[in-house]
Amino acid sequence: MDLFEQNRENAKKSAPLAARMRPTSLDEWVGQEHIIGKNTLLSRAIKADKLSSLVLYGPPGTGKTTLATVISHATQAVFMQINATTAGVKDIQKAVEEAKSAVALYAKRTILFVDEIHRFNKLQQDALLPYVENGTVILIGATTENPYFEVNKALVSRSMIFELNPLSHENILTLLRRAVTDSRGLGELKITAHDDALHFLADKANGDARTALNALELAALTTEPTAAGIEITLETAAACIQKRPLMYEKNGDNHYDTISAFIKSMRGSDPDAAVYYLARMLYAGEDPKFIARRIVICASEDVGNADPHALQVAVAAANAVQFIGLPEGQIILSQAAIYIACAPKSNASCEAIFAALDDVEKVQVKSLPIHLKDPNKPKAVGSLAHGAGYKYAHAFPGNYIPQQYLPDELKGRKYYNPTENGVEKKIKESLKNLRP
Repeated sequence: MDLFEQNRENAKKSAPLAARMRPTSLDEWVGQEHIIGKNTLLSRAIKADKLSSLVLYGPPGTGKTTLATVISHATQAVFMQINATTAGVKDIQKAVEEAKSAVALYAKRTILFVDEIHRFNKLQQDALLPYVENGTVILIGATTENPYFEVNKALVSRSMIFELNPLSHENILTLLRRAVTDSRGLGELKITAHDDALHFLADKANGDARTALNALELAALTTEPTAAGIEITLETAAACIQKRPLMYEKNGDNHYDTISAFIKSMRGSDPDAAVYYLARMLYAGEDPKFIARRIVICASEDVGNADPHALQVAVAAANAVQFIGLPEGQIILSQAAIYIACAPKSNASCEAIFAALDDVEKVQVKSLPIHLKDPNKPKAVGSLAHGAGYKYAHAFPGNYIPQQYLPDELKGRKYYNPTENGVEKKIKESLKNLRP
């Protein structure tokens, strides 16, 4: 091994664990099965070395640069990489000239990987566009921003867009276990990593493999070895990711207990308890969309028509959380949960639908009232005309006229019984004058 090769080996060993553990082939790939799984379009294109220009976007640590690394090992094309945060128009021009030379001298295509492509300004993106369009370079762009908003529309229209999702808990757990045993990672350090420590790191990484691997490396390098090697405990892992471990498994009892306490606190009109359990779930890495769905349900089930605005607030919060994400989304969830907790309560709408469903199941209704049936249907021989005798409410004073709406078998049933709370008090007064 000459001096240069020795330097390269030393550089590899001193690289961060996340960089050392990057897969070099599809066989080592973990996660993102929806775009890189077996027989997907992208996996077939990589294996066949028939890539067209593409843009990869998703949160940090989801594998955008790693996928580019896999492609660089799989392709016979010349592979070049630039970073949009430091590269300028001259760097683009240099890459294009090298791509032209590769075609002329070696009849080889060139793949140009542009990391953080959304950082290119309009001038830089326009400088690249003609060479993507004529095939001088095959572009692979990586971005954490939605390319439909942040990347030149002409570049986007000439590229396939692939969205990478946050990695699952199991995906990250697989990567951590591999890093502990693989010689490229920490395999030579004789590490014993407790299972609860690895689960904790996988959970707290929030789908970011780099965060989990960085924390694992920090734990390994800062733990005093013993004769048996290095032991990574839950306490060590928690210190390295700078979060206190909570007893909260996303599919375990604590998950269900905490969401139950959250809902009951909103129902019980305790905004302080509601926001505490909300914070507990967010801290533990709970999916904010799951929390938002529970708030929407509570707004209808437990507040109902006592404050019809509660459902509007909850639905707006759910939409906003999807649009904004975390961490700012936690403010929106807090606002909605506190509003629901402070709102007047009524479960009358909830009780109404359950009572009606019970009658649907148990009471046999032979026919709907004839005056409520569709008058546009042809009349059967010997039958009354559908719609006959129907009274149009808007043709009467106050837009109301008494008539039977329920089937004969359920005549007089009252499913909806409004409370004296909030807006429902007015609804109750109104119904007193309308119900016979």
